[in-house]
Amino acid sequence: MADQVLLLAAGLSVGLLLLLLLALVVYYLWRKKKSQRLYQELLSTVPSVPACSAPVILVSQGPWSMPSEIPFTLPPRFMTRKHDDLENEVEEMKMESRRDILAHRGSLSVRSWYPVGTVLAGLYSAPSLNEVVAPPPGMVARLCFSVECRHSSEQFMVSLLRLANLPPRFHGNATLVELRLLPDDRRPRQAKARDTGPDPEFSDCFVFQVSGVCVSHSTLSMCVLSVEQDGKRHVVGRVTFPLERELSQAGRVLWRDLETEDDTQCSELGDVQVSLTYSPSLQRLSVVVLRARGLQLLTDTGVCVQVSLQILTRVMKIKRSCVVTSENNPVFNHNMTFKLRSQHLDEACLKFELQQPNQVRSECPVLLGVLVLGPFMYARGLQLQHWMDMVNTPQEPVELWHGLGRAS
Repeated sequence: MADQVLLLAAGLSVGLLLLLLLALVVYYLWRKKKSQRLYQELLSTVPSVPACSAPVILVSQGPWSMPSEIPFTLPPRFMTRKHDDLENEVEEMKMESRRDILAHRGSLSVRSWYPVGTVLAGLYSAPSLNEVVAPPPGMVARLCFSVECRHSSEQFMVSLLRLANLPPRFHGNATLVELRLLPDDRRPRQAKARDTGPDPEFSDCFVFQVSGVCVSHSTLSMCVLSVEQDGKRHVVGRVTFPLERELSQAGRVLWRDLETEDDTQCSELGDVQVSLTYSPSLQRLSVVVLRARGLQLLTDTGVCVQVSLQILTRVMKIKRSCVVTSENNPVFNHNMTFKLRSQHLDEACLKFELQQPNQVRSECPVLLGVLVLGPFMYARGLQLQHWMDMVNTPQEPVELWHGLGRAS
């Protein structure tokens, strides 16, 4: 019997406690809803003010003109107060707002806004982009940009501003700029001009995450492309910005001439033009040796090109073009294909050797120059960029001129 009484008493205590908690929750919700209703009433008494404007808006009686000074104020701060005080303030606000609106026929005013000062509108009138970054004299195609290096956050920022003096054949096309921070970037960042014509403008900013140790060894590459309506792309020119030499120009608006294939000077040993295409579905690398220029020929026996595919330290395949007998600018147009799996693209490279047949010893041709195209493991600069463009644009031929180097 005593146990039953104890259980009954415990049950009643728990029930009373639950009822008390429920009553407290209901009371809290009622007070919150009441405060929200009073808050809405208080807001409804405030005259409507357009968004993104000052709480005091001048309404001119005559024609509209930009004020020289715009009042800058802070909005009111609504704090939880006692119920009676809040109701009294609502009534007070209603009466005072009506008096303010009737009294200030030329302006709208809001009570409880805290004045801070005024903003001089003339300081924030943005001049035209042509006034800020007017191109230097001349008719050369140029790219305008600025760079900034933030060592604390290990960020390198590039802002594209505009192009100037595009060739007339590109005026009706869309203009793109592809940016890479070599040697690390595999895929390019892309910016599209807002308009067409000879001087298209940009409004793009790119952030590259790069450590302070590597930034001085990096090179910013910007390629300007003209895209027709059918999607066909034409390379207008390139800008190469080595950070090791140019980082002192950070924070300034820079103009750089676009380097086109016609403008590039021939290297000491000559240049060779190569086209690369990779097909992931067929796992096939197509190489076309197009032509060469400025070769330093030793004899008149002709020139040939030997191309070898190498994976790590192993030479997988060697192919050779036919011998072309001509002057210093031979035309080859020789197509070669190599079997290469996609997983080996970061480990493989192509080695081009321009040779002349040796009349004395046929097994030892005379070497005129060497070119290596491949990933960061083997190449830098344009040679690396050519390989990365081939990887990032499958099924599309990528064609570039490259200077020949000496055999190491």
